[in-house]
Amino acid sequence: MIFRYFNVYPYLIRQSDLGFIIRLSDTKDIWIINCIEGCQFNVFNSNFKLNNLSKLIITSLHIDNISGLLGLLSSLNLIGRFKSLHIYAPIDLKYYLDLGKKYSRTNFSYVIYLHVITTGLIVNQYGCRIYAFYGHNNYDFVILQSEQYGTFCLDQARKNYFAPGPLYGKLKNGSTFLFPDGTIVNGCKFTSHNLLGCQLSFFASSFYRKQVIENTIFSRIILLN
Repeated sequence: MIFRYFNVYPYLIRQSDLGFIIRLSDTKDIWIINCIEGCQFNVFNSNFKLNNLSKLIITSLHIDNISGLLGLLSSLNLIGRFKSLHIYAPIDLKYYLDLGKKYSRTNFSYVIYLHVITTGLIVNQYGCRIYAFYGHNNYDFVILQSEQYGTFCLDQARKNYFAPGPLYGKLKNGSTFLFPDGTIVNGCKFTSHNLLGCQLSFFASSFYRKQVIENTIFSRIILLN
């Protein structure tokens, strides 16, 4: 299933079985939640470049969620990846990766940073925040993207004889000014339309119905496995 909301939600999501891919519109990086078997083929089929993967988020250590992990990491090694990869997962994933490398006698050519998931904020980047909540033997996630200010119309400011300076920044933020002659200047007229923020909730189970309701009340997209 593919959701395309580039005007309202500035990222693309592809869901397949227990995992999906997130791509933010203002960067080439992609993030993957749960690395199912054949995950890398889903990346190719979505016309993404595998080397643009920057984050992996694992909701639990169930085999369905990590069955494609070692294959994906090996593929990154084969294509000559050199930039680091960040993995967010329960702490025991470290032992799984160590055993996998020992069994295959493989060392990756890139650095893997393993971040142990705990309840609370786990990712804050590109204006996107991911919060983790421990549910029924797995972690659930709420993904928030803040409202983005519209592009500042420089020509409009020049036509109104506003000199470059700190005033431009305040106009871009939508501030309103009252001048001594009584003229009111609304900063919203000097910017394009803002991109609305959004909330996406991902729950591996609806077991805790109260928690699901509380964390999805403001969500526009809800994914349940």
